[in-house]
Amino acid sequence: MKKIITTLMAIAFGAAAIVIAQEKPSATATPAATATATTTATTTANADPIVVSSGDVGIRQSEFETALKTLPAEYQQYAFGPGKKQFAEDFLRMKMLAAEGMKNGLDKDPEVVSQLALMKENLVANAQLQRIDKSVVVSEADARKQYDASKKDYEQVTARHILIAFKGSPAAQKGKKELTEAEAKAKAEEIRAKIVAGGDFNELAKKESDDVGSGSRGGELGTFGRGQMVPEFEKAAFDAKVGEVTPVVKTQYGYHIIKLDKHDFTPFEQVKDSLVKKEHDKLVKEQVDAMKKNVTFNEAYFTPPPPPTPPAAQATPAPKPAPKAEATKKPTTTKKK
Repeated sequence: MKKIITTLMAIAFGAAAIVIAQEKPSATATPAATATATTTATTTANADPIVVSSGDVGIRQSEFETALKTLPAEYQQYAFGPGKKQFAEDFLRMKMLAAEGMKNGLDKDPEVVSQLALMKENLVANAQLQRIDKSVVVSEADARKQYDASKKDYEQVTARHILIAFKGSPAAQKGKKELTEAEAKAKAEEIRAKIVAGGDFNELAKKESDDVGSGSRGGELGTFGRGQMVPEFEKAAFDAKVGEVTPVVKTQYGYHIIKLDKHDFTPFEQVKDSLVKKEHDKLVKEQVDAMKKNVTFNEAYFTPPPPPTPPAAQATPAPKPAPKAEATKKPTTTKKK
């Protein structure tokens, strides 16, 4: 974590570097102005004490806390807590390096000046974006319109099922007799007939379903929306009437008997905040995009270079003739006398 915080200093303190670079010496003060400034400085020092210093370089509380707030939200808790001293040490190191760089005239270096200008533009751009962000207000009525226009996206059902898996199904249970597709379908049809005739769906799910997770709960799948189930299952569930047991449905997992318990929509109150944010972000983006007019590119610069030409194929050297094998003398056989 220490390394992460240290790395972030280079980013977080970029803004501080701009402020330092743009500081100008004040004009020569009159005696009266000096006295007033001294009184003001004393008051400020008491209200805004120096929290860390080294030699002539000091950092006041307000400056330090402003720098802390430049960190991403996920790191601020650490930096405001156990990492506070580490952050202060990194900040002080940056200030000391900057002060030394000023003495060496590095703030006048063309490359540094160019980078500072870019950083300044980035800060101003972010400030403008924040201004646009605050100016865009989405009312509850606006969110309600978006909800009504896309209500199908919030359609949901509550259902239960019994699954009879066939051989090769991802849901097939080890140690249980494997069924062919025809056998699995016949078994599912038999179970459905029992349910339609008044059989207990819950008990049959616990006893027969190869989806052991939902089966242990009487086949309960809970509430789900569109796009959360395989297409065949989803269509059957959303097309069914409340209380209805669907015809047997085949999916890659096997044959399902589905019972629909509830069919409704996610209440507006539950999605209002996300709708407001979504509409707000869309409107902000539209305002930013509207700034781009007649954008043109220098195609000569942006055209990707042609792919590198593959090296010329080298001629495959002809194989060297194999050395001639020396004649091997056959052993002389000696007949036994």
